[in-house]
Amino acid sequence: MRLTFNFFDKKDIMDYKELLNKEQYEAMLATDGPVLVSAGAGSGKTRLLTYRIAYLITDKHVAPNKILAITFTNKAANEMKERISRVAPDGDMVMVSTFHSFCARMLRTYSSFLTDYKENFTIFSDTDCARIMKDIFKQLNIDDESTKSNFKHNISVIKNDNMSIDEFCNIYRYDRSIRDFERFYNMYQQELKKNNAMDFDDLLINFYHLISTNQEVLDSIQNRYTYFSVDEFQDTNKIQYEIIKLLASKTKNILIVGDEDQSIYGWRGANIDNIFNFTHDFLGTRIFKLEQNYRSTKKIIERANMIIKNNQNRLAKKLYTENDDGTDVFYYQAMNEADEADFVVRQIVRSHEMGTPYNEMAILMRLNSLSRSFEEKLLNYNIPHIMYNGFKFFERAEIKNVLAYLTAIANPDDDVSFNRIINFPKRGIGDTSIEKLLEIAARNRTHLKDVVMNYESEILPNSLKSKLKDLKAILSDLESKVGEMNVYDFFTYMLERTEILKSFDLENEQDYERYLNINSLNNSVKEYTDHNPEASIIDYLQSVTLYSAMDSDDGKGVVIATVHGAKGLEFDDVYVVGCEEKIFPISRDDKDDLEEERRLMYVAITRAKKNLVLTSSSSRFLYGKREYSVKSRFLYELDLARERQINTISNAYNNSYNNYNYSNYIHSNTSKSNINDIKGGNMNELQTNTTKSFNYTFSKNTIEKKTIDFSKIKLGAKVIHPKFGEGEITEITPNSSNHCVKIRFKEAGEKMLSLEYAPIEFKE
Repeated sequence: MRLTFNFFDKKDIMDYKELLNKEQYEAMLATDGPVLVSAGAGSGKTRLLTYRIAYLITDKHVAPNKILAITFTNKAANEMKERISRVAPDGDMVMVSTFHSFCARMLRTYSSFLTDYKENFTIFSDTDCARIMKDIFKQLNIDDESTKSNFKHNISVIKNDNMSIDEFCNIYRYDRSIRDFERFYNMYQQELKKNNAMDFDDLLINFYHLISTNQEVLDSIQNRYTYFSVDEFQDTNKIQYEIIKLLASKTKNILIVGDEDQSIYGWRGANIDNIFNFTHDFLGTRIFKLEQNYRSTKKIIERANMIIKNNQNRLAKKLYTENDDGTDVFYYQAMNEADEADFVVRQIVRSHEMGTPYNEMAILMRLNSLSRSFEEKLLNYNIPHIMYNGFKFFERAEIKNVLAYLTAIANPDDDVSFNRIINFPKRGIGDTSIEKLLEIAARNRTHLKDVVMNYESEILPNSLKSKLKDLKAILSDLESKVGEMNVYDFFTYMLERTEILKSFDLENEQDYERYLNINSLNNSVKEYTDHNPEASIIDYLQSVTLYSAMDSDDGKGVVIATVHGAKGLEFDDVYVVGCEEKIFPISRDDKDDLEEERRLMYVAITRAKKNLVLTSSSSRFLYGKREYSVKSRFLYELDLARERQINTISNAYNNSYNNYNYSNYIHSNTSKSNINDIKGGNMNELQTNTTKSFNYTFSKNTIEKKTIDFSKIKLGAKVIHPKFGEGEITEITPNSSNHCVKIRFKEAGEKMLSLEYAPIEFKE
């Protein structure tokens, strides 16, 4: 949910002092010359931008078509257009556009000045560009996925930084692959020009070259637009900055609005220094700070200020709010990722019972590889949820590819799955070879796996036979082991035998994400096997299919998102999970990288309106084994963690995955202590070396637990779950304050669930 914007009749728009706070009002009046507005999170920058344009039109009598307003997304541009048209006469004549859309419009308008393109040039989508790159990689015999990823990234680096290919190659002249990249880049650009097409980056670079080399075109555009505003300026890259600097160089009537504390896109070219360079390139810049936050409670804003003050590369400002104090910010240290997910989901259930809609709650994480345990736990308790700007865990390509190996062993007739593993990890079997194998399978009326396992009898190139020999050896070995191991042992052996994890370049962030995703899958298999030791591969694959099929994506559920994906959003309740070193922050040695990680934490915190919880795990299953974790340095900066903090608050609730009792580490700066509220359980032991108090629930209101008919809780009792169907209680956890039982479902396998929260009904 975003802040609600109140529209006013045009007769009311002159009363700006009623519509804006003091800082916004003063920034609105500064219409002539360069202006920089450093707008803190939730400080109403869109309101300022809208009314400033209205003020230019109604009070300064600037023609609407003389105003150019740049935003970063089409959605933001459309919202801005609508708002301006409702508060200013002829507001729909203002040019509100994204950088790319504006550049495309100008390139077509002045196409007669272009040398390499015609007026009817095509703008290639990412899919179109990927298709071209795929063909070029094939021509250059480049198969390595890491190399492909780096080459694609380097093209954007060159264009966004306004470099020539010669300049780039000179900088990286000692790189072994630089000559291959140079050929790749030149072939890519030639292919675009042959098709009279530009990619998205070309729109920027070609427009910049046009206005920087042709004074006639620059004069024409400068005469056309005399007032400029740019939103989200912290997200501009070098070429975007150079464009706006040229356009505004004549009148210098330019307003930039941004928040250096929310600059989190350095990895895709955003340059935070653009904000600081602006004051040097536009002398006499007036600086305004919007520090009043309209979104969050005082206690949340206090934490936001605590974290961001540690960054040095920023304009000093301190958020404040006139909102209520609100509830305390909480930190929970879980024993493991299962405990962490269980804690978060229980709090979601409680908050929902108190009236918070599910779509006003979000689970935010630095890496999407952490999402699996939360997705599965939300499904266990039948809570609707959506993955925002991302794939659900089991839908990710690398997960499907790994699971395809299990399918290839369990179901040799599944050609779709087998097609996934022929060249995963890369073994040099290209699309043409795969098509040839599929033709043979069709001709012989057999399956793809049969062709691979009997390749010797087919007429195939020797080079392909050599590669199929290796694949056959792997599959034959896996088939010989499948009956000797449980599902988890077989899965770990398969990962080792196929060398899948070794195929990822851990210096590449995308590869690192994929690597962590597969490690999370490894943990999923272990958890399933622990609960279902006699299960087969087919049983596990069936449980995965059930999870995938039952996901809710109707826009009405709890949002699971990375912090990057959640920028610009806001929620009543926010859970920031995985607050551990090497995760949040990702291990960073560079000071600038660490400051961007800290800005990410600041963005995560300021998504919360009412309630904020941060969690970490004492241990996490990574890299094929369970490792102890180190609490994030950010927790200390937030004053939420102590070197000597609560030692143990034991609970009788048995951990469903590791067969030991929870030790819950919960820390908040609440004014009153109510330790008995913790999980509603009994306190067996409490050792504390700090004067801080401890509390658990968001509110002092008592939440009534689900009424349970204890007479029905017995071994062999039949139950029905809305997602998993019919099941039978196979184990009852003794002395469990949350009434946890293990249930064997006919299709989903065994699961440990709390009857207090799970949507279970007993069959008569």
